[in-house]
Amino acid sequence: MSDIIQLLPDHVANQIAAGEVVQRPASVVKELLENAIDADAEKIELIIRNAGKNLIQLVDNGIGMSETDARMAFERHATSKIRSTEDIFKISTKGFRGEALASIAAIAQVDLKTKQKNSPAGTNIYIEGGNFQFQEPVQTLEGSNFSVKNLFYNVPARRKFLKKDNVEYRHIIDEFQRVALAHEHIEFDFFHNDEPVFRLRKGSRLQRIIDIFGQKLRPLLVPIKEDIGWIKVSGFVGKPEAAKKTRGEQFLFVNGRFFKSAYFNKALQEAFEGLIFAEYSPSFFLFLEIDPEKIDVNIHPQKTEVKFEDDHLIFALLRSSVKKSLGVYNVAPSLDFNRDPAMDSFFKPNKNPEKQHFKMPEIVVDRTFNPFEEETKRAEIQNLAEMYHQNISAEPSKINLFEDEDFDEDLMRLPNGYWIFNQENKTLMLDLGRMHRLVVSEREKTKKRSNASNSLLFSLEYHLNETEKNKYRSIKKYLPNLGFEMNTVHDNVLRIEAIPEGLKETKVMKFLEELFEILEYKTEEDFLRYYEQQWNRHQTKSRFDFIYKTDAEQVIKDFAALGFPEFLPDGKRCFYEIPLDDLKNKF
Repeated sequence: MSDIIQLLPDHVANQIAAGEVVQRPASVVKELLENAIDADAEKIELIIRNAGKNLIQLVDNGIGMSETDARMAFERHATSKIRSTEDIFKISTKGFRGEALASIAAIAQVDLKTKQKNSPAGTNIYIEGGNFQFQEPVQTLEGSNFSVKNLFYNVPARRKFLKKDNVEYRHIIDEFQRVALAHEHIEFDFFHNDEPVFRLRKGSRLQRIIDIFGQKLRPLLVPIKEDIGWIKVSGFVGKPEAAKKTRGEQFLFVNGRFFKSAYFNKALQEAFEGLIFAEYSPSFFLFLEIDPEKIDVNIHPQKTEVKFEDDHLIFALLRSSVKKSLGVYNVAPSLDFNRDPAMDSFFKPNKNPEKQHFKMPEIVVDRTFNPFEEETKRAEIQNLAEMYHQNISAEPSKINLFEDEDFDEDLMRLPNGYWIFNQENKTLMLDLGRMHRLVVSEREKTKKRSNASNSLLFSLEYHLNETEKNKYRSIKKYLPNLGFEMNTVHDNVLRIEAIPEGLKETKVMKFLEELFEILEYKTEEDFLRYYEQQWNRHQTKSRFDFIYKTDAEQVIKDFAALGFPEFLPDGKRCFYEIPLDDLKNKF
């Protein structure tokens, strides 16, 4: 039997190795940016076309390379950062494995022009698909100029699996932001299809965050600073009102390197316990400084995961330092979302404690009781629906409360926003917010919404960050037909002159912010579908919005016209029947 094991040809081995380093255009962007930083660049220019599929060009004013170093840089495992095994465990640079440029050159057409300071001439190298084409002297600026063209041109199967341009562009934005945030002392320019995306000047860390994410974030940031000797923590966290349902502005860095950690994210989430809803995530930009020997950055091909020697201590430090700063900057340590704001005055401490008297109530009410938190599980709800062979949202309640138009009811609002509803022998606790949501949803199904505008007496101004500015460009052609009248002024300011009829002026900013949260929509239909979802959501009220009895009565009537369904389509309960016999047993 003949031997069947053989060595792979170099070009095949390089293409396979490239798959570990170069997964998409953003991978190339990351590697080139990090190389420029390691080369002590003070100014970096990134130019991409077609989301990096056709061109990724990076120009820096770093130290450049000699003729020999430029050629060696494209060899596998060639690196200037590692000399011994011990060096692996005290890495302070971004790149160190010596595989990035070899991997990039294996699946693209790469042109490099580089020149060292005081050298009479630079050198130009051109490589196609890992095959060296030529090297020659060239007149060029000090530093390096990399052009990576036609990514995966020689691996069509890999190129076919790249996502659409809008998705790949989003990944490039992510990588660029991660690098730019950690190096506020470096000037960055970023262009996509000849359009400027970011122009970032040198400045403070706070200014860099604002330059990337916009001025509206400035008043929402709380500084963090902690130094316990072996580790330093600094940066900013967003106030509770900056929290989002999407995990957007969450950045952790160690020694200037971005990393991901579900474990440390949990520490930040715990620090905000009681301040934000469980389904929301806090915003943070936190920078750790620690001895390189206490971390291992060599456990992931993309170097986005880091192993820490004392991760449990860092967890505790992150949680406590964030809690401390939130307290110092008067962010309440605990918020009761069920508390009636009108009751706040009763809980303010007296300036003269000696004259402050409290009388303990004789009856203690459990204000945390919330039957909606113990809703029937989705599976149980579905089983119930199957029993009656009906759709959950359409299934009418067996509570026939509104046989006559003039019903005799008894309504009472609770401090937590729910309403108690009594009629005959039924006592219900109502979530009017959920009931209103279903009423609005059904109403929108039966009518076509008008796209008429309401002109504003005073225009509104929305400050766009660079990412939102590009998003606005992609959707602005749809906005006039939806009832918006707006235009950009002062480069990054969106001036709003008219808004759709039915959209409250107080909700305009939040409405636009949520539209811009989705960076790219695949099609016009995708955008319009998401727009309608947000529109419907902004037309509904929460249970806290219902204060007056007349408003509550109207929602109950409208809800009754739908058959008084017990559940929303997503399985959430609209009302909860309070068994009177159970109440009797409490006494």
